[in-house]
Amino acid sequence: MRHGKKFNHLGRTKSHRKAMLSNMACSLIEHKRINTTLAKAKALRGFVEPLITKSKNDSTHSRRVVFSYLNSKHIVSELFREIAPKVADRPGGYTRIIKTGNRLGDNAEMCMMELVDFNEIYVSEAKVEKKKTRRRRSGGASATKAETTEVETKAETPKTEEPKAENTDEAPADKKD
Repeated sequence: MRHGKKFNHLGRTKSHRKAMLSNMACSLIEHKRINTTLAKAKALRGFVEPLITKSKNDSTHSRRVVFSYLNSKHIVSELFREIAPKVADRPGGYTRIIKTGNRLGDNAEMCMMELVDFNEIYVSEAKVEKKKTRRRRSGGASATKAETTEVETKAETPKTEEPKAENTDEAPADKKD
């Protein structure tokens, strides 16, 4: 019985799956974007995101741990040198999966997997960020402070109304010919 077994084996043995995910992670780190099937991309996301998180701490131990997964000195140095500084402030979610349709041969769902901070289209739009606020249940001190400042601004601004013109048939006095 397979109760509680939620790991996708991708139709491969453990050694084959490990080698395939390592190669795909190296390609993703090197090219910043790869095209693959949706199932492989979801498996790769669980493989590569912990490695990117580990690369934020640039120490000998973390480099050796990442190297044990990727087996490529060039890719490890690129991960720690280029990718880690860009994702330093991001608390996770380093990859994006975009579905691209079905493959002609076997109708498999295809997708494009990319590193989030290396897409210039989304990054340029994302620079206009608002201040992040926490949504809380209770009003707290911040809500009462905002209400008091709103009341003060309403009290400070006097209400002035402009007199309306009673005769709309006549031309205004300043616009004479």
